[in-house]
Amino acid sequence: MTDRLNTIFGWVLFAGIVALGLSVVSGMYFEADRPERPEQLGYVIEGAEEEGEGEGPDLGTLLAAATPEAGEAVFAKCTACHTIAQGGPNQIGPNLWAVLGKPIGKHAAGFAYSSDLSGHGGEWTYEAMNDWLASPRAFASGTKMSFAGLSKPEDRAAVIRYLYANGGGPPLPAPEAATEETPEEGTLPENADAGTPPADSAAAAGANASEMPSEDEASTNPVGEGT
Repeated sequence: MTDRLNTIFGWVLFAGIVALGLSVVSGMYFEADRPERPEQLGYVIEGAEEEGEGEGPDLGTLLAAATPEAGEAVFAKCTACHTIAQGGPNQIGPNLWAVLGKPIGKHAAGFAYSSDLSGHGGEWTYEAMNDWLASPRAFASGTKMSFAGLSKPEDRAAVIRYLYANGGGPPLPAPEAATEETPEEGTLPENADAGTPPADSAAAAGANASEMPSEDEASTNPVGEGT
């Protein structure tokens, strides 16, 4: 019985060695272990680059379209660390009532801001708040705030409008207006008739014609007679 088991194990081991050897030989022959590197890595998604080329609406346009109600819904992510009611207490983060327009890292009395934020300088303008909400770490690398940020510009604009509704701030930036093209100086409008003389010239010509004597008057009153 023992000899039979040894024989079976031996054949199984031999079959495994043969299979391994054939695998190695076939891999070397077909170069399966060295796949050809494609000329262009990855898959090209048509239209992906075009979608990312534009910068999107300016901040003034986004703020004009945003609403405090939408901002309150997004701000729900912040209520674990911040209060926003007037006179509200500081929590893990400072109270945010009337934060817009105040010095960065200094508006909430008694809160221990990080040195990177309190030493940043400047005020909480709408542009600065937009950058802060996009990525607090990028705005002030040493900030204590662990929030990753809001990737959607519309969400950031909505939160800013909610902050503005709770304490006010500087005047909201106006949307960028499209500049209208005006004709160059000295050029005629497209519908101008080049063959029509100006009104002043036509009037002057009519006046001169009325001052000229008729043929009968010229024959009865020659030039120089009666002088």
